[in-house]
Amino acid sequence: MSRNILVTSALPYANGHIHIGHLVEYIQTDIWVRFQKLRGHRCVYVCADDTHGTAIMLRAQREGRSEEQVIADMQEAHVRDFAAFDIEFDNYGSTNSDENRQLCGEIWQSIRDSGLVKQKDVEQLFDPVAGTFLADRFVRGTCPKCGAADQPGDNCSKCGAAYTPADLINPFSVHTKATPEVRTAAHLFIELEQLHEFLNEWTQSGDHLQPEVANYLKGHFLGEELRDWDISRPAPYFGFEIPDSPGDYWYVWFDAPIGYMASTKQWCDANGENFDDWWKNEQTEIHHFIGKDITYFHTLFWPGMLKTAGFNLPEKVHIHGFLTVGGRKMAKSDGTFIMASTYAKHLPSGVLRYYYATKLGTALDDIDLNLEEFVSKVNSDLVNKVVNLASRSAKFVAEQHLSETYPDDGGLFAAAAAKADHIAELYEDCRYNAAMREIMALADEGNRYIEDKAPWVLRKAPDKADEVRDVCTVALNLFRQIVVYLSPVLPQLKQQTEELLNQPIAHWDEIQTPLTGTPVSKFKHLMKRIEDKQVTAMIEDSKEDNAADANAQAADAAAEETAEPTFHEADTWKDSGDALEKEPMADECTIDDFMKVDLRVARIIEAGHVEGADKLLQLTLSLGGGETRNVFAGIKAAYEPEKLVGRLVVCVANLKPRKMKFGLSEGMVCASGTGGPNVFLLSPDDGSVPGQRVH
Repeated sequence: MSRNILVTSALPYANGHIHIGHLVEYIQTDIWVRFQKLRGHRCVYVCADDTHGTAIMLRAQREGRSEEQVIADMQEAHVRDFAAFDIEFDNYGSTNSDENRQLCGEIWQSIRDSGLVKQKDVEQLFDPVAGTFLADRFVRGTCPKCGAADQPGDNCSKCGAAYTPADLINPFSVHTKATPEVRTAAHLFIELEQLHEFLNEWTQSGDHLQPEVANYLKGHFLGEELRDWDISRPAPYFGFEIPDSPGDYWYVWFDAPIGYMASTKQWCDANGENFDDWWKNEQTEIHHFIGKDITYFHTLFWPGMLKTAGFNLPEKVHIHGFLTVGGRKMAKSDGTFIMASTYAKHLPSGVLRYYYATKLGTALDDIDLNLEEFVSKVNSDLVNKVVNLASRSAKFVAEQHLSETYPDDGGLFAAAAAKADHIAELYEDCRYNAAMREIMALADEGNRYIEDKAPWVLRKAPDKADEVRDVCTVALNLFRQIVVYLSPVLPQLKQQTEELLNQPIAHWDEIQTPLTGTPVSKFKHLMKRIEDKQVTAMIEDSKEDNAADANAQAADAAAEETAEPTFHEADTWKDSGDALEKEPMADECTIDDFMKVDLRVARIIEAGHVEGADKLLQLTLSLGGGETRNVFAGIKAAYEPEKLVGRLVVCVANLKPRKMKFGLSEGMVCASGTGGPNVFLLSPDDGSVPGQRVH
């Protein structure tokens, strides 16, 4: 049966260009959409630029232009970059549209009518020069815990401490360098706790979310009272003014997801479709593709808004990890922060689409672009296997016809056709990495066939012309079959194959039927090998781009540095470490450096509060053999001391003792997390004993 499917990707912010980190999400989504269309389903892919917020307003002021001019220029650049990578939207809109304003008003009224809105005063830092309140990331200063200078407003990149911007020592605005003032303003809040029962049921049932996401929400949000959601900002602010609250504007995270709906409405109006058929129809599936850093917005706030206003809930929210390059976060200094336009100047888009597909599965793990592996995999898989099938056969039957009857191929075509349902299931589940492995195994079989038959040898014998045609008919059918499987990933190769064999690829089921009697066009090279020098040139260009960008965009650095696809201003909850985000990698160390750290299993035998300390607990650790250590640990917000006694932990046993005003700390316990209530002590498995070294 044909399905009605509406698909979205996160809206790129209109204050920066598209880079290869963003492309992970849009390529992942585009592959899924092309697959659904190839299967014969009605699938519509919409997106838009996320255009509102303080950063756009300040940039427009600095450049002496209107906000509308700024976002129009960036939308043109975004559309151009997406097109260069064969990312094909059915509609690409803007959150600064009449459709979005109308839908925001409709949803807001539903929320008001449901009694979910309340008002309360909020203290926030204010830039007296720019005349605007500052989001956390637009404030920097000295860390109140370790004294590191030039740290962001939510957590320290040196010691990991979490705090509010008001806690910073000598804070300053990244826009004007002015010292912020603490000011109070009335904000409007949505009481999410009233939707707690619904959100718990929706997130924990069905297949709406990956299991680890559902568990994360249960452990970090739904296990306690949900906090009120701050959804207004006082003037000046670039956005939509709230109709029943003059001088206040909807926070960008309120109107941004509604942009999905507004873009759908634009598509409906242009194509004679009924909007309610897509957003108020139980037969329509809505699929969102997002990065893990904006999980809570799409799995708590957004479903709550939709439920309250009577719109379709998402069938599934597909969540992916971030992009690293060579195992490290993208960095402007070493040229791995690569703009989409820079990549496109040096390398074909299809090979990046394929490489990402080989990495993408259902897990939230980060995706690594290893440039050496990238070159090797593209050349090995696409050039030496897939394209090789065509290049070693098509030229021998160029400007002729395939055999009128499909020859005996020993069951190869039938065996590959039998994989169709399995590979379709892998695409459906976004397990592209597994799908690519299956398809490359078919390419290996095809290449074994062409190698065994050697048409380049057969063609030398005058009486072997028919046999050459039969062999090439089999090889080209196996090639086309593989291209059908790969067409969601490689639309350009699909088009080239259609031209070569004079037959369109219109449906997944064409995998089942071989072509016969079809004219073959003159062979043209389908794909070239990637050379190391192309990658080197791209990196060098990126370094130049980033140096120029650093000079031109210094005031926007805090907003531009993110290497992940993300909606703007997602730091409302960052101070409590609620984001599913990856911290930057530490500097490299040698094995000798690492071996200097003596990690030991220890048991907590005493734990208590520390008088006069807001964040510390005092722990007495047993390292076995009667040896104990006194340790002060900043875990008070996460653990009750009486529940820690008896627990095994990992400690740094050879840390130089540190004299504190509360006493001598003789070690350190190891934990993950971002600070505050989001700290998780590392615990050895049962069977470990105090004093054992951790290797």
